[in-house]
Amino acid sequence: MEFFEHLKAHLKGRVVILGIGNSLKSDDALGSLLAIRLQGKAPFIVYDAASTPENYLGKIIRDNPDNVVIIDAADFGGKPGEYRILEGEEVKTVNLYSTHNASLSLTINYLQSHIKADIIILIVQPKSISFGDKISPEIAQTLEELEGLFNGAKEKG
Repeated sequence: MEFFEHLKAHLKGRVVILGIGNSLKSDDALGSLLAIRLQGKAPFIVYDAASTPENYLGKIIRDNPDNVVIIDAADFGGKPGEYRILEGEEVKTVNLYSTHNASLSLTINYLQSHIKADIIILIVQPKSISFGDKISPEIAQTLEELEGLFNGAKEKG
């Protein structure tokens, strides 16, 4: 299935988008940056969780979504800016290098035990997660592309 169609299938009904990222670690900021760009523009409930997704669990449970899309930068061995979706068993056994790995696994497990939503993770391969507040050109391009995909799903969905 083409990436856009795969993503669009999870943007139906009541949708929560949870952007995760550390704005002080270069490309790791991607999830937060995308959430900020989507807030108020897309017909989804959007949270910028920064580096503490566990702080949003109560809100997400109260939102009672049909779908949850978690967006985070994670090293999966791809090219900088490359992205993919993890779902189903891949979500339950998420074992990627992410600065939020422990809290991300706990967040997903907790949500799965409290809501019946489909949960997917949209991961993006960072170029650098060293300290700094600038994202790489590859991540900047991916950020633009993903923003367009989410807005396109809204218009076509």
